[in-house]
Parts: sequence; structure tokens; C-alpha cells
Amino acid sequence: MPVPFLGRLDVTEYVALIGSFFLVGFEALIRVLTLALPNTLITLFYRLSRRLFNRWTTPAQKRAEERRQPVSEAVRNASDFVDLCALFGYTAEEHVVQTKDGYLLGLHRLAYKKGEEDTKVNRGPNSIKKRVVYLHHGLLMNSEVWVCLTDEQRCLPFVLVERGFDVWFGNNRGNKYSKKSVHCSPMSQRFWNFSIDEFAFHDIPDSISYILETTGQPSLSYIGFSQGTAQAFASLSIHPKLNDQVNVFIALAPAMSPAGLSNGIVDALVKASPQVLFLLFGRRSILSSATMWQSILYPPIFAKLIDMGLSFLFNWKTQNISTSQKLAAYPHLYSFTSTKSVVHWFQIIRTKSFQMFDDDVQPPLMLSTSSKYTKVAKYPTRNIKTPIVLVYGGIDSLVDIKVMLRELPTQTVATEIPHYEHLDFLWARDVDAQVFQHVFDALESFTGAEHTKEEYERYRSARHVSLSASNSLRRFKPNKNGDSTAVDSDVSTAVAGSVHDGEEQVIDADERQERLDQVKAPHQARESPLTTSVGSLSSTPGSKRGGNILRRPNSRPTSPMYPGSLDTRFENGSRAESPSDRSPDSEYVGALPSVTPPKRTGTGASQMSLNSLRAGKGISLGASESP
Repeated sequence: MPVPFLGRLDVTEYVALIGSFFLVGFEALIRVLTLALPNTLITLFYRLSRRLFNRWTTPAQKRAEERRQPVSEAVRNASDFVDLCALFGYTAEEHVVQTKDGYLLGLHRLAYKKGEEDTKVNRGPNSIKKRVVYLHHGLLMNSEVWVCLTDEQRCLPFVLVERGFDVWFGNNRGNKYSKKSVHCSPMSQRFWNFSIDEFAFHDIPDSISYILETTGQPSLSYIGFSQGTAQAFASLSIHPKLNDQVNVFIALAPAMSPAGLSNGIVDALVKASPQVLFLLFGRRSILSSATMWQSILYPPIFAKLIDMGLSFLFNWKTQNISTSQKLAAYPHLYSFTSTKSVVHWFQIIRTKSFQMFDDDVQPPLMLSTSSKYTKVAKYPTRNIKTPIVLVYGGIDSLVDIKVMLRELPTQTVATEIPHYEHLDFLWARDVDAQVFQHVFDALESFTGAEHTKEEYERYRSARHVSLSASNSLRRFKPNKNGDSTAVDSDVSTAVAGSVHDGEEQVIDADERQERLDQVKAPHQARESPLTTSVGSLSSTPGSKRGGNILRRPNSRPTSPMYPGSLDTRFENGSRAESPSDRSPDSEYVGALPSVTPPKRTGTGASQMSLNSLRAGKGISLGASESP
């Protein structure tokens, strides 16, 4: 029989609770002291942290840091979404939509290719008509995470704009761009009384309605990352009409019912009592002091702390993201949200059910049997009619793909990228090679809101070719032992760096071109069947999809680390998951661009990133489907 009151938690949970109080108290003390300090002392702390970093850094690491600094610093210091886009020569629009419950949400728009700024796009009968794509960010983020990359070719929104799409970005209530309501102040507790339910019932459908009304388009394509996918799952499941407004839903690093956190003590605390977070962080914004740490710490130290936190909570190693990309993107990673929305996730983890917020959480050992007579409503995700395309990481601890597929319609298609973690879908070195083609296949196949069989067949055909080609998307270089290892590129500087024995090496432009020529020489060029774009997508040079697919000799090297990815497709109750079931066309390497990218009109930073090496880690991406 448990001890009264004390028996509500076990020993590990009490350790987590006490430790959390100490950590939160320490953070609060530091924050108060920081707010009370003058700017001169804050600057002093910043310089001291920089000296500490330089003291413990090797000369090679210092040289690599200096080499990466111009691009990373420009992106890191950009003040907002508009400035980030301007770095690469793009003009962004800012919009505001009022939700039905009175919150004012900031929306961003990239409608113009470079040189199109004086034209009308989706504005009346005489304007250029473009298909609309909507992107939504993850938990504790805002729209900046989509455009804070150090290389334009790896930035999905910029690529979509050049391919002829009208690209929009959403922001959740409470974050940097949506911190206002017509009914209450963000200083009040009432303002922060929202969870995923409000995102699903108001933010997503109201934002989409505004975008379609503004552009005059009948439907749009939805691309979500992390919680941005969960919000779409929830919203599409409870708004039947919304399924007619979204022609395809592409879920990157999808989130629905995570298994839990990697750290055992923290995970025990989360699962035992979600209400503890209200006790620790209050009922307003959570982790609002994150910006304070950024202001007093030298960027490499701040990035290292973020890496340590991600490893502690989720066991993510972030090895697919370059150091320069971390220095540029991590300052844009955090944005405000409510404690209640985080508690909602902990309820989902605890109950292992993608459900609505439970306002009447019962203690674990309560003697009441009220659970027999009450049940928190689950989001009816099987009711979704919009085509769903999942692209997930094989080592992402937040994705349980089997559980997710059981809760989704049978025609849902899921593809695994074996070596990817959660944040890799935003900022990985090879995100353009590993992820973008899956996005393009879905966008070009599902073009209307009818969701016809012909669209599904078109998507399966395009996806089959892409998977066959990506099976051999590998580039190798010999190491000092004579073995073949994948070339690792740092595309954030004017020169491409490769990782060798833990240090980055510089490759100048001539050597890079020589390497590309060496790769191309033994192979016979073959035009990809996917190079033809749909509608207006091929209207300008640089916006074409493909390039040349090069045939690799039969003695293709393989990676011992990633022998192949799993193509998980559930359709009509069947499942195809066979890495060995590959078509003869699988002997290809990735597409090399056959056109010269348009000249950049951005800053020096964007000019530097133009010539960066477009290459991945050479990892296999997916087995071809069975015919």
C-alpha cells in the first residue's frame, strides 16, 4: 500500500522534481541578475566566454571558425524573417490574420523570384498565377527556421520560389510574430491559456483561409515540420472542409505520439505528472530566458550548450548539421510558446494517445474511478482525406512510425531517411539531396483538391523513379587508410570543407571543379524522367527540376553504416518494406545541375554561398517499391 501523498511519485520522479526546482531556481537567479546588469557588464561576460572558448580550441578549429564566420555571422545577426530573406536577394511580405478567437497571427510570404518584384502574383485576373505552398514550423519555433540556412540551395522555400510557387509561412499564437490579441495582453495569464487544441481549431484553418482568400487559389499544399505536422493532423481531422483546401500534406519529421524523452529521469517526471511543469514554469510563456543566454554567451559556446541539451533530452547527436550552420541557425531556433502547449505534449506522451488537452488530469494513484465515465477526445486522424506523405528520420527518437501509421488513413505513404535526426530536415548538409525530391514529387503529383486516383498513381510513379535514383546517391573519397568514406561537405562557405579525422579541410574552387569532373568522367549521362516541371514551374532557367542522372558502374561502393533505407508504404492495408527489392534503374548517382544558377543579387554573404559544393554525405535513401 503506497504512503499517503508521498506515494504519488516514485524515487526517480522525486529526484527529477527536486533537481528541476534547483535548475529553474538557478536560471531565475541568473536571469534577474542579467536584467539588472548594465550592457557593459553583459559585454564583459560575452568577451570572457569568447576567451574561454579560444583557450580550449585547437588552431585548426580556430581557422575553420574564421573561414565560416562571414556567412554564419550574417545569418545569425539577421533581426527577423524579412532580413534573412534579403540576405539572399529575396523580397518578403508580412501579413497579419485575426483568428476567430481574437489572436493576431503574423504570416510571411515569398511570392517573387529574383527579378519579379515589380510583377503581380496571385492578385487578380491579370496577375501571374502560381500554386500556393504553406510551411509551418515546429514547437518553440517561428517561421525563421525555414530560411536561416547558410546556403540558398539547401533552403527549401527559396528553391520552391524559384520553381514557380507562391510560398507562405505560418506562425503560432504567442511566438515572436504573433504575440498579440484583441482581447488581452501578453502579460496576462489569459493570453497564454492555449494548447495544441487552439492551434488546430483556429490558427491553422484561419491562416489557410486568409491565404486562399488573398491569393484567389482554390487550394494549397501544406508542408509541416515536427509540431507543424501535428497541428495539421489535428486540424485536418476535425475540419472536413479543410481537406478540400489542402491538396497534399507533406510531413517532415512528423510528430503525433512520441514515445518519450531520452533521459530517464526527465522522462519519468514528464510521464508521472504533467502538472509539475505549471509549478515549475508558471502558466504563461515557457523558457522565456533562452534569449538571455544567447546575449551573454559566445556563439560557439551557445551552440555547444544547445547540442548538449538536445543530446540530454532526445539523444540527438546533430552530426549531420555543420558547425557553421549551427552557429547561424541556433540563435533563430527558439521562440515563445505557452507552458500549456508543452504540458499538452506531455499528456500525449503519458497517455500514448494523440488526444485533446485534458483539463481534468487525475493523480496516478487516485482512488476515484471517474476514468470509467470520462474520456478525453482523440483527434480522429483516420478521417483525413487529404493525401499524406511522411518523410522521417531513421534515428529520430521522437518518431514512432508504426504507431503513427496505425492512426492514419491506409493510403498514407512514409519514407525513411536512415541517418537523419529531427532537426536534419531543416538544416542538414545534404537536406537538398535527401529530402527535397520527395517534396517535389508530392507537389507535382497532387495538384488539386479532388485527390483522384490518377494523382496517387502519378505520385507512385514519380516516387518509384526517385527512390531508384536515390539508392545510389553516394560520393566517396579515400581516407589515409585507403578505405572509402563518404565525402562530407560544409556548404556554408565559399569553399567546400570535408570532414577527415574530425577536422574540416579546405577545398578551393578549382579543386572542387576537378573533383566534380572526376565524378562525371566515368559515367554516361542520362536525362532524368523527372526533369519536366508542371505548368509554370519550368518557366525560367534555374527553376528546372533535374539535370543529368549519371549511371554508376556495377562495382558500386556501399556504406557499411547505412546499407539502405526502408520504404514504408501502407496502402489498402498492405506494406512494402524490402531493401533488396530494387529495380535495374537503381544504379544511379544523384542529379548534378545542368544549368547555371541565376546570378545572386543579395549581400556578400549570399554571394559566397552561391558557389558552395552541392553534395551530401552519400547515404542511400530508400529502397524502390515493389511494382
